[in-house]
Amino acid sequence: MPPKSTSKPPPSPGGGIKNMYLQAYNWVSAMLWLGVLARVVMIGWMDGLESGKVYEGTEKVCRLTQSLAGLEVLHSVLGIVRAPLLTTLMQVASRFLLVWGIAYNFPQTTKYSPAYSSMLVAWSVTEVIRYSYFVFVLGGMGVPRLWTWLRYNTFLVLYPLGVASETWLIYRAIPPASKMDEKYGYALYGILATYIPGFYTLFTHMLKQRSKIMRTKAQ
Repeated sequence: MPPKSTSKPPPSPGGGIKNMYLQAYNWVSAMLWLGVLARVVMIGWMDGLESGKVYEGTEKVCRLTQSLAGLEVLHSVLGIVRAPLLTTLMQVASRFLLVWGIAYNFPQTTKYSPAYSSMLVAWSVTEVIRYSYFVFVLGGMGVPRLWTWLRYNTFLVLYPLGVASETWLIYRAIPPASKMDEKYGYALYGILATYIPGFYTLFTHMLKQRSKIMRTKAQ
């Protein structure tokens, strides 16, 4: 799936080991995604988005950075954060599909596609904002108004960009996937079909969340 939903409830602030762990997790995650974003921008600026250099310079670090997010499923299971398990699992699984099932397995259809770069930009900007937002919340220092605005407005552009990029990369991977195993190709077609209702459901939900948050901040 595309950038993660802005409606995901933030962890509860407070002291203790749990709070320290969550602050460290979110800070490290924000820095890792900032590193991914910096690589995409610098390599894309110097070598172009279709040279294959962006893929070569980011694929491994992005795959490992996204794999770290698998801990969020564990966080939800253990009740460390207030996040619905099913939603978290779906979000993490969809990202795993892109980094492990598509980009890693089918470099021939991913490496030279600008959609790979646009997907990473959508993901990394979203995650830098999201994780740093949680750092502010957990630190009990209050979230800057700018960060709240970014968290509940950037999805208007980043979510469609992420969806378009992901679906294109999945679609491009279907022919080689079908050659490996016909069932693999059919499975990817099935996943593509889920993006249509998924996009509508999540995007309209985030619009409602945005309206509620913006209305509260305006008071």
